[in-house]
Amino acid sequence: MRAFDDDDIIHVEGSVDPVRDIEIIREELRLKDEEMLAAAMDKLEKVAVRGGDKKLKPEYDIMCKVKNWLVDEKSHVRYYHDWNDKEIEVLNKHLFLTSKPMIYLVNLSEKDYIRKKNKWLIKIKEWVDKHDPGAMVIPFSGVLELKLQDMSDEEKQKYLEEKVTQSVLSKIIKTGYAALQLEYFFTAGPDEVRAWTIRKGTKAPQAAGKIHTDFEKGFIMAEVMKFDDFKEEGSESAAKAAGKYRQQGRNYTVEDGDIIFFKFNTPQQSKKK
Repeated sequence: MRAFDDDDIIHVEGSVDPVRDIEIIREELRLKDEEMLAAAMDKLEKVAVRGGDKKLKPEYDIMCKVKNWLVDEKSHVRYYHDWNDKEIEVLNKHLFLTSKPMIYLVNLSEKDYIRKKNKWLIKIKEWVDKHDPGAMVIPFSGVLELKLQDMSDEEKQKYLEEKVTQSVLSKIIKTGYAALQLEYFFTAGPDEVRAWTIRKGTKAPQAAGKIHTDFEKGFIMAEVMKFDDFKEEGSESAAKAAGKYRQQGRNYTVEDGDIIFFKFNTPQQSKKK
């Protein structure tokens, strides 16, 4: 949400009011879901109700419950906290926008961001605490972040030290990942280091499968060290010497920031008849 004044940048609503903007976006998301719901229910009604398909009748009943919450109560899907496993399965199938977690980014002027003061911040926080308790509010400055993108690492560090501030871009990325129940692990070799995105709770073989399906099929083990341990010790060999490089089996749950070397057998191709 925009929370800065600038005569050269016209606001679509004619004035700056981020709380009003949140409410507009919130309602637009709900209306879009209402549109999606109507189309889905129309199809289900033809098959499950008029067509008598008993297998789809439970899904239709669940969508009626969604309609009550979304249309009649005019609320977001995620605000209802008592969805059971079967209902969640249906919700995941339809991917309603209002079922997704929200992060509120407040775009400030560079001056307000650096001094950590803005007349809208308290009002936004009060609105979020009342209507979306627990959601994250992150102030940032688009102008500052754009400046930093165009600087070298040395220039960036010097500028941030002079202004006594810091970029919040990495926090936005990490918060976004966490909100979506995502995390990443690293693979490293002489030529490159890569980060791979996985769902939280993913086991080692399935994480290996993100790189290549053969890695999952022929999984033997995962050799793992934590990024923080690697940073503290200074090298892979030092981490090994400190006992912080471990061999893990197929039941190992990959953790955020793991550095992993996978060992696997290449699956044998079936012979052609």
